[in-house]
Amino acid sequence: MPSRIEDYALIGDCQAAALVGRDGSIDWLCVPRFDSAACFAALLGTPEDGRWLVGPRGGEPRVRRRYREGTLVLETEFETDAGTVALIDFMPPRSEHPDLVRIVEGRRGRVPMRMELVIRFDYGSVVPWVRRVEHGIAAIAGPDMLALRTDVPMHGENLHTVADFEVAEGQRVAFDLTWHPSHRPRPAEVDAARALEEAESWWREWSGRCDVDGEWCEAVRRSLITLKALTYAPTGGIVAAPTTSLPECLGGVRNWDYRYCWLRDATFTLYALMLAGYRQEAAAWREWLLRAVAGTPSRLQIMYGLAGERRLTEQQIPWLPGYEGSAPVRVGNGAWDQHQLDVYGEVIDALHQARRFGLEPDGDSWRFQRALMDFLESDWRRPDEGIWEVRGPRRQFTHSKVMAWVAFDRAVKGVEQAGLDGPVGRWRAIRDEIHAQVCAEGFDASLGSFVQSYGSKHLDASLLMMPLVGFLPATDPRVRGTVEAIERGLVTDGFVHRYRPDPGVDGLPPGEGTFLLCTFWLADCLALMGRRDDARAIFERLLAIRNDVGLLSEGYDPQARRMVGNFPQAFSHIGLINTAYNLMQGPACPASDRPGR
Repeated sequence: MPSRIEDYALIGDCQAAALVGRDGSIDWLCVPRFDSAACFAALLGTPEDGRWLVGPRGGEPRVRRRYREGTLVLETEFETDAGTVALIDFMPPRSEHPDLVRIVEGRRGRVPMRMELVIRFDYGSVVPWVRRVEHGIAAIAGPDMLALRTDVPMHGENLHTVADFEVAEGQRVAFDLTWHPSHRPRPAEVDAARALEEAESWWREWSGRCDVDGEWCEAVRRSLITLKALTYAPTGGIVAAPTTSLPECLGGVRNWDYRYCWLRDATFTLYALMLAGYRQEAAAWREWLLRAVAGTPSRLQIMYGLAGERRLTEQQIPWLPGYEGSAPVRVGNGAWDQHQLDVYGEVIDALHQARRFGLEPDGDSWRFQRALMDFLESDWRRPDEGIWEVRGPRRQFTHSKVMAWVAFDRAVKGVEQAGLDGPVGRWRAIRDEIHAQVCAEGFDASLGSFVQSYGSKHLDASLLMMPLVGFLPATDPRVRGTVEAIERGLVTDGFVHRYRPDPGVDGLPPGEGTFLLCTFWLADCLALMGRRDDARAIFERLLAIRNDVGLLSEGYDPQARRMVGNFPQAFSHIGLINTAYNLMQGPACPASDRPGR
């Protein structure tokens, strides 16, 4: 059985990532990219589906772990009756092929250790042919090869590669696992000590550029490092998470593949990077965005692959039982071809913010934005699947209309503030029409709140975005009523649900945890409303549920007191960064330059 979600830590090389448990087992690894087929898939099944364990042999060690300061180098310390050892895990910054290095360092006494490597390509379905090579073994199946190098003697047991060894105080034992295409020669051997030094130096140089100070600067810095780790370096795209099918409700069916790049993350991602001084990364994200969305405006997708791939066809992996029996396991994401109106607002807003931050504009970018606006002039009236990608019937979702208003508002500002050309009179008229429609049809006077879709009685946490994007000021009675209704109806133990699942609304059985990003939004709204003590209390509660190395998943189950959803979640860490800035330095949310109407 895999570990609890919160018992994992992330290591990666900005192209691929692995999850390491507190027991020293790597239960998830996809190489050579975040979205490649997993060669360790025990996270969604059993050890027989692939894992790599390094830990003390026998007994229950006392475990402490941390990231080395300013880095993504993980150090897990095992204290046993025989002594103490540290397991240092990292993936060196990519040169050509992905490497995963594990160093066992003796710190006290002499500790018996166990290494067990179970390689199963293609999500646990393919057992490779393993042969001995100089200083280790090589495992090959089809296009994939993994080579493990170490000075520790290894042998095979029941299709596993194992080793028993001891580590004394002051001694170091290294393991280096390298993936490469099976038709290519094995890469050169890695000097583990030098690779460690270079990895620490690389991460510290990057994190040292962080322009943040204040009460929660360490939490912000750790979230920024996590965001960098989830960035696909060759293109600048940022994956929502490095995992698939970690359930939104333990034992449930809401299990999705998050190893892709969502457009709705665009504005807040840009803000988080620019506020912290990471202009280069923000520019790379903007360029990824422009490349990904280029094409016919009517074919704009809500998500794309790491390099902008468009067809993300969803399929199920029936041989994996799922995390704690949460089936099905899915690869690909069927929401890629949904119609979600809000993404037009997200794209236009992100590019507007890029101009505000001084990222170099170009004529092609504005011409593309003009094309999007031309399409949106007629499309904004259509129903859609909404921000939460419901798999039920399309509706007139209030949040979707608000984001259509954002698109026209930012287009108008492009003309008014940046001197760009466009039919500003027509855009202003449509902006006003959308605003009036949302206020008339998206607000329920009997509830004193905006609602999920026109004519419904359902609350929706996406409505917290209204003051954050400047649709209405936080002091507006309708916004106050909406925030208070959400506090009454969607909050459990201080954490916010996206909505109350209803098969008639989203086409799926009920059951999901609270959504951490929405909880950050609630804190932002409360701060804008002047309820700063309440906002701080929510933010501190969110910080308290981070795991021991500062990571957050997508959601949280307050009853079970466990993380749920894909992990670590970029949007949760983006929310942490932006809310911390809002509370440390005053309003820093994207609405700060846009008074509500």
